[in-house]
Amino acid sequence: HPPTDVWQHGFSFPQWRCLRNLSSNVCPTFRRSGGGVRDFQEIPHTGSNGWINLLRFWKDGRFSLLHKHMENTFRRLGPIYRESLGSQSSVNIMLPMDIGELFRSEGLHPRRMTLQPWATHRETRRHSKGVFLKNGTEWRSDRLLLNKEVMVASAVRRFLPLLDDVARDFCHSLRQRVETEGDGERDQRSMTLDPSPDLFRFALEGQSSCHVLYGERIGLFSSSPSEEAERFIWAVERMLATTPPLLYLPPRLLLALRAPLWTQHATAWDHIFSHGASLSHTHTHSHTLILTHTHTHTHSYSHIHKLTHKLELQDINTAVPLQFALFELARNPDVQERVRAQVLSSWEQASGDPQKALQGAPLLKGVVKETLRLYPVGITVQRYPVRDIVLQNYRVPAGTLVQVCLYPLGRSPEVFECPERFEPSRWAASGEGFRSLAFGFGSRQCVGRRIAENEMQLLLLHVSDADLILLKRPTDVKYYSCLSTSKFHI
Repeated sequence: HPPTDVWQHGFSFPQWRCLRNLSSNVCPTFRRSGGGVRDFQEIPHTGSNGWINLLRFWKDGRFSLLHKHMENTFRRLGPIYRESLGSQSSVNIMLPMDIGELFRSEGLHPRRMTLQPWATHRETRRHSKGVFLKNGTEWRSDRLLLNKEVMVASAVRRFLPLLDDVARDFCHSLRQRVETEGDGERDQRSMTLDPSPDLFRFALEGQSSCHVLYGERIGLFSSSPSEEAERFIWAVERMLATTPPLLYLPPRLLLALRAPLWTQHATAWDHIFSHGASLSHTHTHSHTLILTHTHTHTHSYSHIHKLTHKLELQDINTAVPLQFALFELARNPDVQERVRAQVLSSWEQASGDPQKALQGAPLLKGVVKETLRLYPVGITVQRYPVRDIVLQNYRVPAGTLVQVCLYPLGRSPEVFECPERFEPSRWAASGEGFRSLAFGFGSRQCVGRRIAENEMQLLLLHVSDADLILLKRPTDVKYYSCLSTSKFHI
């Protein structure tokens, strides 16, 4: 069953309150009487047998509620704990001071947890692993190239008008739908809808599948979207749903046994790769946006192909938080009105320039950050420290997988004042670092971050400017690690 306490007040640990006022990251509660650093094996843990733990996970259905498991475990064991699941072992943390110490030890070539099911699929199909799964100098060279194409300010200026076109069309189609299908008098019509399918189509139309990569639209706002687009959405959802349990099992063994779980996962990936390959081949000689710039490199096709797959997966990473952003605006009409007022004022001064309009409406960025604080799409950020570090007065050896747990971080009263409240203006002040990590951190942060941030802000901008009032319909909201469902009255 979905969690019933999604909107509960944040959790609090009285024994941690000393952390805020200490210059070090050590709380006396966790010190030995002699004050020395404690051994790694003394870190609280959820059970030493990873396979028994994994069986319990399956039995209790925790894979879809992993964020709640982490939150409950921090409540029970404190701000750091060890966990073994199947073949994976990690140290889990959630406080900014520990997160900062972890990132300071990541080295020149930061490593995160390898998604072995993804890597195994590429190895068995002889695909390039791409920048997401690479490490070391090979990763760094590819990543520096990609940064020039999608992360720097000049790249943002290139793709922003394309994203703006899609956001405008989405809001126009939504208004038309309300006018033709809604109830009530003309110019005062309203309707209740589940925005999830439309938001997936919006993300797919705007980002990876053609417009940003190829400067071309695929017509998902038409009355009959293509079957290929629908199949791609299904493939991404199936791939994400089968990834969590496969992380803790040997993929090669499942491949040899032809296990149904692995077959579903591999089939979904095959379709994702086929979709990206067909687009890349079709547009290899196009001269639009990102392709225009990658053609200056001798390995352009391979490079485009890697970028296509990375950005296609970004679709779900914006569709889901957009749904939660609209939900929170609907259930917080005062916030919605503040955002709308700022957007209208900014548009008037921007003279139709979307970049200036976004700069003049900082609450839009606050809405995105606040949504991702409460509903992170990826629930952990991982690193392997290159040197021994001390977290909560425990020694953590170099090479240990350490996970930053984003859901408990975002809802902790130790980190955020009134964490249960949706308040975009809280991000106006600089505040403490290492609190907003939905896109990762540093040189290994999400390569599609700028596209995703601007796409979400532009959609919220045009929803606010289109005189569409969001009202919350009394209904259950289901929050899982990756997906959500909810309904709105417009």
